[in-house]
Amino acid sequence: MRIRIAKLITFVVLLLNVIAIYFIWKLLSSRTRVKTTNTFKPIEKDTSVAADTKDEGNLLLTQKDVTVVIRAFEEFENDIPETVRSILSVFKDLNVVIVCDKPLYPPLQLNTSLPYYRNVKIINLLPILSSPLKDRLPIFHIKGKYVLFIPDSTRFISKSFLSDLGDAYQRQSQDILAIPFKSEKSATCLKVKIESREWTIRFNNVEYADSCDYVSGRHALFMNNEILYKLSDPFLLPFPKAFYIQAASNNLNVKLATDVFLLSGQDLYTSHHSKWKLQQLDRERTKAMYTGLQLKKVVKETGVTEWYGCRRDTPRCFSTVLDETPQYLYEGKWTPPCCLAGLRKVARHVFHQLERSGVRYWLEGGSLLGAMRSADILPWDYDIDIGIYKDDITRCNWLQRASSKPVSDEQGYIWEKAIEGEFFRVQYSSVNRLHVDIFPFYSRNGTMTKNTWFKTHPQDREFPEHFLKPLSSIEFIGRTVSSPNNIHDFLELKFGEGVIENPEYPNPQKLSIKSQLNGN
Repeated sequence: MRIRIAKLITFVVLLLNVIAIYFIWKLLSSRTRVKTTNTFKPIEKDTSVAADTKDEGNLLLTQKDVTVVIRAFEEFENDIPETVRSILSVFKDLNVVIVCDKPLYPPLQLNTSLPYYRNVKIINLLPILSSPLKDRLPIFHIKGKYVLFIPDSTRFISKSFLSDLGDAYQRQSQDILAIPFKSEKSATCLKVKIESREWTIRFNNVEYADSCDYVSGRHALFMNNEILYKLSDPFLLPFPKAFYIQAASNNLNVKLATDVFLLSGQDLYTSHHSKWKLQQLDRERTKAMYTGLQLKKVVKETGVTEWYGCRRDTPRCFSTVLDETPQYLYEGKWTPPCCLAGLRKVARHVFHQLERSGVRYWLEGGSLLGAMRSADILPWDYDIDIGIYKDDITRCNWLQRASSKPVSDEQGYIWEKAIEGEFFRVQYSSVNRLHVDIFPFYSRNGTMTKNTWFKTHPQDREFPEHFLKPLSSIEFIGRTVSSPNNIHDFLELKFGEGVIENPEYPNPQKLSIKSQLNGN
């Protein structure tokens, strides 16, 4: 009996050992298969995977993720066919969009109907009756998540370019990456300051910056295509100048790449005629761009100022003013700087003529208020007001002659009697009607009065003559001019208490500076 029990125990132990050995073998076998699979059969990358896929922190770009856009080129001389062929020779599935303003003449030597060019599109921005809106808007033809803007005569030679580009973009962590060209003049960074309310843009050099707003020199641009939807016209010429200005207004950062490059193709615009033609087109496009973007004063990084607003031989930048509220105030802007510059010229000329003639004059109204606040014209004002003694009209030849009909002086300023009442007006020119108003006052029982009053001007009121006895002076538009004495009290009599310390638009019932600055 004891022998049987011992045999049974022995059998059970052996069975358990066999079972244990089997499971250990299964476990080891499973691990070996996993290790073998990972070692000899790596999982291939899916080229359709979105570009956000990361490998060790890098951005993995595929041909489906990027659209190449060619915008900066000229129809009279270009290298577009070779540029496109160089792209497709390296990346045959890359989407390429060529953007032009109108049908190209002569046409590009590029047969986009061939299978080789199946991913190449030429987009014409000009409205055509047979062309629906979607067909002529480049943004609808950008495929994938990213867009690469390249200039004409660009060459792609390395299959690693997309991976290098993805690495650089991921590493820089900027909105826009600028890619320089090898063997080209160095691209440089600039800072851009846009003062929309003053219609002004300023460019400044930066010796070194982690990011900038504008890149000069030959280069390409890479970005997420969502950026294009933030801009008012991302394809506006001249490109990329117009692009950078719009990007700066949206606080988008630019980084100049240092470890990824492109190559240039053939040299373009080598003849004197083609260079001249290119310069002419650039001037025309630049003027149209600044006009369209409502920027009238451009301060270059060299310190030179360029003007794109009104001149003496063109009409002023704003139309007839209604309710003392110019149109530009409703647009959230102040007087265009070109208009302020023109007003200063007219005023200096008038001051000189009155002083030379011995006419007793003084600054009036908003002009005196501007002089008191900043020694300049109020930033939203559209004319300059001067008071004179009526008895002194005969002292000034131009005022006397203007009493009967408009007259142009030796420097082209127009002196005339205003049609709105008994006062004079001096125009910048016969075309540009920026002006200085001259109001003749006379004393009546110690009070200065005049014959024409404006009910819409609360400050247009009589005042004691003692403010003019004696006349004083104040700094205004870069020179010393005559003014009433005790200017503070004079202005508070005209406008009300606290007028110097509390700026307000001429007609706050129509538009208040406080509500506008607060965004209401």
